[in-house]
Amino acid sequence: MAEMKQPVAIIGAGISGLIACKFVAQKGLHPVVYEAEDGIGGVWARTINSTKLQNHKSTYEFCDFPWPSSVQTDYPSHQQVLDYLHSYALHFDILPFINFNSRVLSIDYDTDGVDEMESYSPQLWGGTGLPFAKEPRWILEVQDTKTNTVQVHRAGFVILCMGKYSGMPYIPEFPPNEGPEVFHGKVLHSMDYASISKNKIGGVSACTQLVKGKKVAVVGSLKSAMDIAMECAEANGAENPCTLLVRNPHWLTPSDQAWGVDIGLLYNSRFSELLVHKPGENFLLSVIATLLSPVRWGISKFVESYLRWKLPLKKHGMLPKHSFFVEVSSCQVATIPPKFYQKVEEGSIVLRKSNSFTFSKNGLVIDDDDTQPVEADVVILATGYQGNQKLKSIFRSTTFQKYISTSPTSIMPLYRQVIQPRIPQLAVIGYAEGISDLFSSDMRCQWLVHVLDGSFKLPSIKEMEEEIRSWEMNMKEYAGEYFWRSCVGINNIWYNDQLCKDMGRKYFRKQSILAELFHPYLPSDYASLSNE
Repeated sequence: MAEMKQPVAIIGAGISGLIACKFVAQKGLHPVVYEAEDGIGGVWARTINSTKLQNHKSTYEFCDFPWPSSVQTDYPSHQQVLDYLHSYALHFDILPFINFNSRVLSIDYDTDGVDEMESYSPQLWGGTGLPFAKEPRWILEVQDTKTNTVQVHRAGFVILCMGKYSGMPYIPEFPPNEGPEVFHGKVLHSMDYASISKNKIGGVSACTQLVKGKKVAVVGSLKSAMDIAMECAEANGAENPCTLLVRNPHWLTPSDQAWGVDIGLLYNSRFSELLVHKPGENFLLSVIATLLSPVRWGISKFVESYLRWKLPLKKHGMLPKHSFFVEVSSCQVATIPPKFYQKVEEGSIVLRKSNSFTFSKNGLVIDDDDTQPVEADVVILATGYQGNQKLKSIFRSTTFQKYISTSPTSIMPLYRQVIQPRIPQLAVIGYAEGISDLFSSDMRCQWLVHVLDGSFKLPSIKEMEEEIRSWEMNMKEYAGEYFWRSCVGINNIWYNDQLCKDMGRKYFRKQSILAELFHPYLPSDYASLSNE
């Protein structure tokens, strides 16, 4: 089919972009990768020096490219992860497909003058249900970041692998005269902090130079905030303690075990998924999940009891209000830096809780009137990113912007967490989360290339939207206020089962019934998937 050789534009050369390129090329299609930076790796190329992998490496690997034996640690450093990605790119000869220093400013769908809303069949994706039109319809405006020149390219299909945790930082809004503009010190986002972490001044890290001898306040409660606070504490000690301002404490784990039991056994097995309701489940599975809900509650309390014992959470006011199960359901489980609470105990890190804050000329004013303001010379905002807005803004069409965007009461509307039913010839990889972002992207890219080569056709738009709603209801049921993260973590195996069924692959992949029920499912279980 001639149309199968149309360019497949892949935007981003992070983890998802590399995997997408590899599978698209292996299918005999024509991938063209656009990467704004001068190298691969995405967020792993722009993270702070002390960052390590939060997942056990066995869960964070390519299905068909294991970690090298030279990496002995269970939680590799960010440089080891980056080296691993480079090895993958070299092994599968991905680099020749990548256009570096090429920022995609916008994408637009050529409707040949026909109103966009009229160009779709009410039943089929793109009007035909096919992944390619007769001619390439996507128009990409691409800027050379070295010369600032802009060129226009066409593609038959677009895969957005832009990442949701980079590029567009979330900065809280402040009342007039109470924002960063009134602060006499320096304010930066964790993204900016990470960007200077590789620079050295006189042999010393630029980040160390930034915080050394300064009063530093870090705003945030997840992994980036903790890592930055640790770096500041190690640079200054108790003489100039780092203040970590936390709104909602989270269950951060010191390791992948609780009371000697692998947490993966508790939350990443078929048995663990019997304890929860699943989108599209049958009556029997529904009854089992209802009957076993006390077991689910007990497992959560089991892990929480260990974390309460292991870490002085109550002493420092860091006990979360939500359960560990909610943490898993919203894909927010992370590891706490080693010796973090030792730094708290010695006074190198000061923990403060606050629902909101504003700036003064000398630091931060928190919402509790009975407490003292936080004096600071440097404020680092580890407040996250606007992944939804970043994705939305690349579309020129306001109609497509409406289709791809989320509201405060909805998730990103993607079928199989990949396809927006009303946007033709386009896929999104890397937005929805699972137990491991690399593993999730690998599975989704394998599924997507089966769509691209016509191995199976997508359901009708109506059926896809009904499926999206069922997953949204499931996420809202378990993830509480964090449902918007589009997390399939507690139903990760069930989700992968659906992908395997679509591809015509077996989904029970263990060697025995006991292993199938109780052993964690890992990327290695799907190593032969593409060859079956």
